[in-house]
Amino acid sequence: MILTIKILGALLTAILAFTVGMFYGGLRRKITARVQNRVGPPVYQNFLDLMKLQAKETNIAHGFMGHMAPMWIIIAAMTVLMFIPVLHNGLWFDNLTFKGDLIFILYMMVFGSLGMALGAGQSGNPNSAIGVTRGLAMMVGYEIPFVLSLVAIMIQFHTTSLQDLMQYQQETGRWIIMENPFAFLAALLSSLGMFRYSPFDIVGAPAELASGPVSEFGGKYLGTMMSGGAVFAFIKLVLFVDIFLGGAGNTELEGILGTLAGLGELLLKTFLFYMIPVFIGLVSPRFRTEQAIRFFWKWPTFLGILAIVWALYHPIR
Repeated sequence: MILTIKILGALLTAILAFTVGMFYGGLRRKITARVQNRVGPPVYQNFLDLMKLQAKETNIAHGFMGHMAPMWIIIAAMTVLMFIPVLHNGLWFDNLTFKGDLIFILYMMVFGSLGMALGAGQSGNPNSAIGVTRGLAMMVGYEIPFVLSLVAIMIQFHTTSLQDLMQYQQETGRWIIMENPFAFLAALLSSLGMFRYSPFDIVGAPAELASGPVSEFGGKYLGTMMSGGAVFAFIKLVLFVDIFLGGAGNTELEGILGTLAGLGELLLKTFLFYMIPVFIGLVSPRFRTEQAIRFFWKWPTFLGILAIVWALYHPIR
């Protein structure tokens, strides 16, 4: 019975992540259009685009890694997703959490970008190579403050378990954003690079690099990458909510009603967090690569170091 629940929970988690990620992407397109005084596409346009891409045939091949890159991205996304608790003590959404899962998630989140780099590198398109080079350089920039913020949390709470962090917040009613605000600010500024919206949209660079790494991918390949990107967007949002905003699922209701209430809380928190990089992107011009790296190595890194100092003098457990 427990195994059946785990399997059903994994399927429901995958469906939820894909649906929410695609819908948020469509919502961003709609908001961007309205800010620019356009009508814009409907919020479900991403689903229509995906169906169109999956229906197309692709006659261009770029070798083994060209075939493997989209699969690498979607496999990495689904692997990370299975180790993130979507709801705290939820009936279906606990997933495969374990002691040390926070370190495992940190490593696995990089694999999607590496798969993209290997696939785009084999295409021979200079736009793809430039986009990958920019992406890997920027990843070095934002990963440093992000890791510093998580290391600070691990030091302060003496745990590397995501479930333990959620448990503490649920029991005390105090979110980690209050326990270590410097860690939250460092992670928040790092997340701007993770979502790759303006001013950090230097990887795809619309009207400059012809979409960058995905320039040579179309049809089912591009559709698979699009699906993986949607799942990764959901992963990042849930990870931030679980670590800093208490997670979701803290309700007195049980069973199906409790699960629905928890999902409603999750959608509200992830939506509010998602709007931060979206609205910053609407008012920001694009950085150059060196400007982006310099940004992450200044204030976000400084805040990450402050977070570690704060954790050393304010241990929780």
